[in-house]
Amino acid sequence: MYTVEEFDKAKTKILKYILYKKRTEQEIRRKFSSTIDENMLEDVIEYLKEAKYIDDKDYIERTIQNFMLLKNLSLKEIQYKLIAKGLNKMTIEDYISENKEELEEYEIKSAENILYKKSTSMEQEEIKQYLLKKGYKSENINQAIEN
Repeated sequence: MYTVEEFDKAKTKILKYILYKKRTEQEIRRKFSSTIDENMLEDVIEYLKEAKYIDDKDYIERTIQNFMLLKNLSLKEIQYKLIAKGLNKMTIEDYISENKEELEEYEIKSAENILYKKSTSMEQEEIKQYLLKKGYKSENINQAIEN
C-alpha cells in the first residue's frame, strides 16, 4: 500500500504532465510505469479519469478536429496516428463512423488540396497513386478530381 501523501505526490506529477499537453491513458502509463508503483498508478489514472483529466474519447475528438484544421490527411492516416498514441481502435472507429459525413468531406477536401499543390510537379495519375498510398479512398480521390 501507499500513503495519501505518496498518492497526492504521484497525482500532482501526472497532472502536471497532462496539463502541459493533453495525453492519452497509454502515454501516461508508458511515461510513469517505471517510476510510480503499479497499483498507485492504476488508482491515480482511475481518479484522473473520473475527474475527466484523462478522457480518450475527448482526446480523439480534439485531435481529429486539430488535424482537420491544420493538415491534409486521409482518414487512414488519422487512424494510424491515433492508434500510435495508444488509443483503442474501436473507440477511434466509433468516432469516425459517428462523424462519417464530416470526415468524408474533410478527406475529399484534403485530396483536393494535395491535387492542387502537386499538380505543378506531377501528372494527375501520379498524384492519384500518391493519394492511394497515403490511404485515401479511391471514390474520394475521384470526387476531388471532379471538383
